[in-house]
Amino acid sequence: MATAYFECPLGTVLLEGDHNGISRISITSEKDHGSQNVPQELKQAIFQLKEYFSGKRTRFELSLNPEGTGFQKKVWTELQKVPFGKTISYLELSKTLGDVKAIRAVAAANGKNPLWVVVPCHRIIGSDGSLTGYAGGLWRKKWLLDHENPVKQQVLF
Repeated sequence: MATAYFECPLGTVLLEGDHNGISRISITSEKDHGSQNVPQELKQAIFQLKEYFSGKRTRFELSLNPEGTGFQKKVWTELQKVPFGKTISYLELSKTLGDVKAIRAVAAANGKNPLWVVVPCHRIIGSDGSLTGYAGGLWRKKWLLDHENPVKQQVLF
């Protein structure tokens, strides 16, 4: 398994993957992972993530290979359908998956998402519009949603 790190506005990003695809992307506040050569398998992912953070990319085109249960993978696949700059609620996601009663299981699968940003679990919010739990910290979720918001608030006066 190849590993690489790079800095983004929210901290240090850790990537793991191999010739089958990217299996893990996570964020940490830790610094100093030393200098390293980026493995070939991860170069495109780093390139696309850097484009995302610089505002040049709204969609990822990567081979993904996350580990998870069948249900988790189904949820993660559905998360990728939530458009850039949009949000949906956990309830809406549960309905899309065909079982409104599975809302807690859907939320749990969302929280286990191993592909930070690329599988946009940050776009899932509470039914009342609240920014509910986020493994990377609510401040990061808010930053990501603000970064993706296509309508920036203008100063009125």
